[in-house]
Parts: sequence; structure tokens; C-alpha cells
Amino acid sequence: MSKHIAILGSTGSIGTQTLEVVEANPDEFIVDVLTANNNIELLIQQAKKFHPDVVVIACEEKYTELSEALKNEPIKVYAGIDAIAQVVQMSAIDVVVTAMVGYSGLLPTIKAIEAKKNIALANKETLVVAGEIIQRLALENGVNIYPVDSEHSAIFQCLSGEFDNSIEKIYLTASGGPFRGKDKKFLETVSSKQALQHPNWDMGAKITIDSASMMNKGFEAIEAKWLFDLKASQIDVIVHPQSIVHSIVQFEDGSMKAQMGLPDMKLPIQFALTYPKRLKTDFPRFNFLDYPNLSFEAADSKNFKNLNLAFQAMEKGGNLPCIVNAANEIVVNAFLRDEVGFLRMSDIIEDCMHKTGFIKNPTYEDYVLTDKEARKLALSML
Repeated sequence: MSKHIAILGSTGSIGTQTLEVVEANPDEFIVDVLTANNNIELLIQQAKKFHPDVVVIACEEKYTELSEALKNEPIKVYAGIDAIAQVVQMSAIDVVVTAMVGYSGLLPTIKAIEAKKNIALANKETLVVAGEIIQRLALENGVNIYPVDSEHSAIFQCLSGEFDNSIEKIYLTASGGPFRGKDKKFLETVSSKQALQHPNWDMGAKITIDSASMMNKGFEAIEAKWLFDLKASQIDVIVHPQSIVHSIVQFEDGSMKAQMGLPDMKLPIQFALTYPKRLKTDFPRFNFLDYPNLSFEAADSKNFKNLNLAFQAMEKGGNLPCIVNAANEIVVNAFLRDEVGFLRMSDIIEDCMHKTGFIKNPTYEDYVLTDKEARKLALSML
């Protein structure tokens, strides 16, 4: 039977690629819900092409325009983040693809889990901010969380058939981004345009900047902690410039499993939607002769301080990862507007970690207040 899916953030990089997977497998999927932040033009195009039951635009000011554009379509139109959190609870939905950017994905993901919807998780910030709450709710509601990030999908695939065997360590691979091998003197003057030139992956602006600063890999480490029940000491980051080995699992007998393939996000997206089944694709195939040398090197946490900051937050826990995420969202947006320097982003995040109130065992309400406090503090430092 076809799976009914909701795609939160359908106009972003993951959302558009998810719809490519849907289009290639029309008998497998039915799109019930599409949501976007403010890209109303693309959302209208998607709605007319995929005919969902519901579309939601988070930017409430654009509701009238969206409603008018779809008035001749049998589609319900809503606006606002609360509406997104409500529509994910629709009874027909089987899987919710959470591809919203940043903290905004937290509440809809919580509501989807409470409605017992399986999650295809592309919004790593949800677990960064509130991993303990998300995992508890998933367990209580019998919900599966299928990772969409290529690294976590790789780990998930490596663990297939190994769930009774203990993990000794996982290795998250990182491309190194556009500034691999550069020192602080070089990084002092880089622009957002330079940072957006990722060598291997086609991603949205925010995650591309996070990749350049290594914060993305720090967030992926925190995400892995919650997805696979790991300690910080069991997680390592290694730079692999070719982005062919997507991550590695080492078991307690010393053996290692790696998942490999060309860098294409449609593969982990499709696997998350179809697990445990694999669908035939016409994606390009990896050829070893095209990559005679696969190289690996240590991550540079000296020049890219964000990686250490994320690990510090993971080790201390509480609301500290929430603080890091909130401050990071502020400084990345500022960097994209050329209002703050590349290295200054890390300094502001670190200051927020020290100056925002720490809560050891936060509730959801604590996370909401922490997010607001850290954002306000980060803004004051720009």
C-alpha cells in the first residue's frame, strides 16, 4: 500500500529532493501535506503538481496570496507554525518528513510523535535542542525515527542485523567543507559567498554555512548520541574529502562496517521512507576506478572551534545544546547578511554558553525560554 506522507519544509533542499523521490515512485507514496516557511511561489507550484490535501505557509502574512493562488484546487490552506503542528496529526498520515530548518522543527516533530506518526528526521536541531524529550516521547508512543542525514542513515544501515551487538565507536565522516586545511588568518576574512561553495553536497544556505564552520558535524554528533544511545566518548569525527564513505561503525570485537556511495541525499531520503525495503533507482552508481584514493584525516578543531563547542555541550547536557543551537542560528543568519565575521560566530556562541542560564533537567517550556534568552543575548553581541 502507498505511504501517506507529510513534508515539513517542502521548498528546501531536503523537501524538494523528497518530492523527487515521490515523483520517481508514484505507486509508493501519496503526499498529504506540504509546508513551507515563506517560499510561496515554489509551494504553489508543488501544490498544483502533487495535489496534497493540505498546504501550510508558516509566514502568516502570505496566507491570502497562497489561498488565492490555490482557490480552484481542492486543497485546504492554512498559515502559521501552530497550523503546521496541527496538520501533522492528521489520521491519514503514515510518515512525517521533518525538513524544516533549525529550531522551528521542534514543536511539529513533538506533535507528530504524540500523534504516533513515524518520523523521517532531516531536522537535526530537533534532537540537538531536546533529544531527551524526543526519544522519550518516541518510546512512549511506539514511534520509529528514521534518520535522513547521510551520516546517520549510514550508521543505521551499518547496524542492520547488529542491534544486539554493542557499538564501541562510531566515526562520523566530514568533507571538511570549502575551507578544509585553512588557518585562522585565512578564515578571518572569508565571505558568506565563499562559505556557500560546498565541494560535494547541494544543501540549503544554513546547513552549508554550518558545514563550513564544522558546527554541522558537531550537531550530527549530538544527534547520533540520541539516535543510537551513545556517549560522547563513543563518537569521533574524521575528515573524508571525497564524501564516499558516509560513516563507520566499530563494534566491540574491533570489526568495522562502513556505508558507501556517491554523495546524493535522495538515497538516505528514500531509505528512510521505505525501510526496511530498498527500491530500485536509476541514480548514478559508484565506481571504485573513479576514486582510486579515498583519504582520511583528523578534524581540525583548533581552527574550527565549533566542533569542540558542540562536544562540550553534548557532554554537559541539559539545556546547553539548546543554547548553542539558538546562538548558532542567530550568528549564521548574520554571517549570511555579512554582518559578522566567520570566526566571530564561534566567539559569540561560546559567550552565550557561559552567559545563558544553565538548566540540568529542562522541560519543554525551559527549552522555549532558553531559546529566546540565547537568541536575545547573541543578537546583542553582533
